[in-house]
Amino acid sequence: MAEKRDYYEVLGVDKTADEKEIKKAYRKLARKYHPDVVNEDKKEEATEKFKEISEAYAVLSDDEKRQRYDQFGHAGMEGFSNEDIFRNVNFEDIFQGFGGGGIEDIFDLFGFGTGRSRSRRSGPRRGSDIYTEIQITLEEAANGAEKEVTIRHDVFCPTCNGSKAEPGSEVETCPACGGTGQRKQIRQSLFGQVMNIVQCGECNGTGKIIKEPCHNCKGRGTVKESKTLNIKIPAGVENGNRLRVSGEGNVGDVGGGAGDLYVEIYIKRHEYFERDGANLYYEKQISFVQASLGDTVDIPTINGEVELKIPPGTQSETTFRLREQGMPHMRRGGKGNLYVNIIVVVPQKLSKEQKKLLVKFGEISGDEIKVYKKGLFDKVKDAINNP
Repeated sequence: MAEKRDYYEVLGVDKTADEKEIKKAYRKLARKYHPDVVNEDKKEEATEKFKEISEAYAVLSDDEKRQRYDQFGHAGMEGFSNEDIFRNVNFEDIFQGFGGGGIEDIFDLFGFGTGRSRSRRSGPRRGSDIYTEIQITLEEAANGAEKEVTIRHDVFCPTCNGSKAEPGSEVETCPACGGTGQRKQIRQSLFGQVMNIVQCGECNGTGKIIKEPCHNCKGRGTVKESKTLNIKIPAGVENGNRLRVSGEGNVGDVGGGAGDLYVEIYIKRHEYFERDGANLYYEKQISFVQASLGDTVDIPTINGEVELKIPPGTQSETTFRLREQGMPHMRRGGKGNLYVNIIVVVPQKLSKEQKKLLVKFGEISGDEIKVYKKGLFDKVKDAINNP
């Protein structure tokens, strides 16, 4: 399978392109590669090209998807179905000026599944997705956790069971569509005369006319309900990751299925560690004596302390790597590393005895030591700072 090209490259726009530029580029390419306007021998190639540019536009025209793509590339689109990617695209608006209808069938033409344009909805509709957030500690992200979250979502009305009609009331078959929920519509487009199957406007695609709406849900078929869920958070989860809980979104029409719940993870800032992917970073301060003579120091890790041997003569800003003391990889085995950055702290205040010893040390080492003698100004400043 060929590797996907960069979406910006596909549309021929810069990464700084605004919504208007992206839309203009897509319209131009769509007019060129739509399979209904190319020769028969080029139809297959044009179809694949049209699918590619349509997918690129669907992602880059959606702020949330574009942000994920800019951050993670094509990997950020993993978990999105074709339906998810094209969910918010209004192709009728995109193709205004092409000559009319027919554009809403592009999903069916290219095997994307059921078209999701505003004018075409056949059968029961799936419920919408909902979103919430959970905040966890870095330790919980490292070891995995289980958290409770309370959500509010649409459920079927307990009075009418989602039928939208008052129990016992009369429900008629829609005379406009004969109960199918669909009507045929013929439009003249740039590509010729096209017949579309559109949602019936009289019954909103339900095939039924409700004379007496349910008193409890006011004819909506759904009511809001709170629910508490236990969310299992996998070890290695990163800040901003989303976990999908299938079927816990809003219910749709009867028989249409419920949407999903997406839980976005936020990780609290840690007292000691900075994180980059699976790797952790820690800063350890040691004294001049420890750096010179060497020492063994305790280093905190995400799962307890370990000992680190500091070799004699260690310089400030030296970094040591502790293998597999970082965060676990969420999608594969093993762990990242812990990088310990050593900072040698030079004492700011020395006693007379300490100064003499350091001068002696410098003389033995052959260093030229210049003893600084305080003047009147320095003595006054010391008196102010150290009353």
